[in-house]
Amino acid sequence: MARRLTCPYCYETFAPREIRFRCNSRLSRTRKQCQRRRDPVLDERFGRRPSHDVGPDFAADGRKSTAVCPDCDGETTYRICPVCHVELPVQFGMVENRLIAMVGARSSGKTIYMTVLLHEMRHKIGEAFGASLMGLDDTTMRRYSSEYEDRLYRDRQMFPPTQTATTNANRVEPLVFRFGLRRRGLFGERPQHSVLSFFDTAGEDFNSRESVELNTRYLTNADGIILLLDPLQMPGARDSAAPGTALPGEDGIDPPINVLSRVSGMLLAAQGGKAAKVDTPIAVVFSKMDAFWHLMENGSPLRSHAPALGRFDVGDSLSVHEEVRQLLREWDGVPVDQSLENTFARYRYFGVSALGRSATPESRVADTGIQPYRVADPLLWLLSEFGSVPKAGRGR
Repeated sequence: MARRLTCPYCYETFAPREIRFRCNSRLSRTRKQCQRRRDPVLDERFGRRPSHDVGPDFAADGRKSTAVCPDCDGETTYRICPVCHVELPVQFGMVENRLIAMVGARSSGKTIYMTVLLHEMRHKIGEAFGASLMGLDDTTMRRYSSEYEDRLYRDRQMFPPTQTATTNANRVEPLVFRFGLRRRGLFGERPQHSVLSFFDTAGEDFNSRESVELNTRYLTNADGIILLLDPLQMPGARDSAAPGTALPGEDGIDPPINVLSRVSGMLLAAQGGKAAKVDTPIAVVFSKMDAFWHLMENGSPLRSHAPALGRFDVGDSLSVHEEVRQLLREWDGVPVDQSLENTFARYRYFGVSALGRSATPESRVADTGIQPYRVADPLLWLLSEFGSVPKAGRGR
């Protein structure tokens, strides 16, 4: 079968030659110039700003890096997705394109976790691994800075609930980054780049089978899934949380097993019965673990930060995995474990705390500031499964 690519913005698939081009609307060598205008496909897909006028698009051989506009004779390097018409990264199709879908129930803390994860990847983890994480487009850079990082780190405010994607107008573009890492080979160090696309779904998008199906494309075409579950939404865990922990309201809570069951069922159905298990690696992340630190022994791997080796420590990750599995038994979460074992060929448990302490009653970061704990572990595991970061140690 011919190689197919997946757009990091709409997650639709297409053949490389189907990539379209967009005129740059500059004065060409023949003194012609295309006028900028609204693109109805962009408007329909993402509800672009009214002032977002662009050059006309046209078909050409998408396997090439340039094309000549048939209207103005100008050469352009702007390649766009043939489905959603978003401009594709410069090296799209030439470097690894890893799409990460982040899902979870309402109030599980996905947006806070994603914000802190990306911040850590750009700073502490980037330094430890000799890696870089850069926004691939102006929209990602602007949105991550103003809507996510500044709000949490500068203004110390929590986020409102993610808007549910019941219509195209409500669909939010994924945040798309280039992850760069220096890898050592036989002939010295060489840079390795991967495109990472993060799609933050609303919790309500997984509260029923019908709403899950709206996200089928994002999940089935994702290379890896981060499933965020809030243990405070599990009846067996709520009673053991530290005194003073802000507990989510019980009205409208969808138990983690229900969210997992719907996602699992949808992925299995998408395979059409071709495989007994889903091969997409899934990182099952239990958030807000700071609420349970008082129950753990000092030697618990969930009380220690991941080793700073510049490589993904397999042994440490497996220790965390088994510790979380034991907690699931205490939290009446055995059905979660059994569902994962019977559905996914590759899954791993993680315990994280994005803030390090519960937010204040006024929905602000605690006075002690943001003190993240193990937030990068799930993404580093996925990247190690892709071969994008090196591993240390052996294990499954």
